[in-house]
This record gives sequence, C-alpha cells and structure tokens, in this order.
Amino acid sequence: MKIKNLLRRKKSNEIAKDRLKILLISDRVNCSQEMLEMIKQDIAKVISKYMKIDTKSMEIQISKTETKGRNAKNPSLYANIPILDLNKGS
Repeated sequence: MKIKNLLRRKKSNEIAKDRLKILLISDRVNCSQEMLEMIKQDIAKVISKYMKIDTKSMEIQISKTETKGRNAKNPSLYANIPILDLNKGS
C-alpha cells in the first residue's frame, strides 16, 4: 500500500459504502447500530487514556469468522483506530 493512499480522505460514496457494510454485518450478528456506537465510544475512552487517537476516523465492525476445529461461526470485533501520538492521550 502506498503512503499516498493512507493520507487521502475517503470520498463520500466510500464512507456510505463502509457504513452500509457495517450496518449489514451488525444486522447479521444481531447487534444494533446503537450498540456498535456505544462499543466504539467505550473503546475510544479506554485507549485515549494511553495514547492520542483520531476518534473521527476510528472504525469498528463485527463479522462472523469460523472457529478453529468447529463448523460454527462466531462474531468477531475488528477495529481500525488511527494513532496520532503514542504519548498519553487527552
């Protein structure tokens, strides 16, 4: 991945597409958008104690992944949290 791609802002259609994906996934794992937002706020609050993060660009999603040795799929939480400074946050 090029550094240029990391620094560019997402277009509104990309943001809308990402939000729709999150909505569909959360619906499949029976987790409301409100619950995802509360999880996101809690994660941001805790991590901000240790480092400065960009909460506006933070993304979380829940998806189903296969469990090793089982045929069942369990929900997994994935987070993309941009770090602005590794020193203690606000």
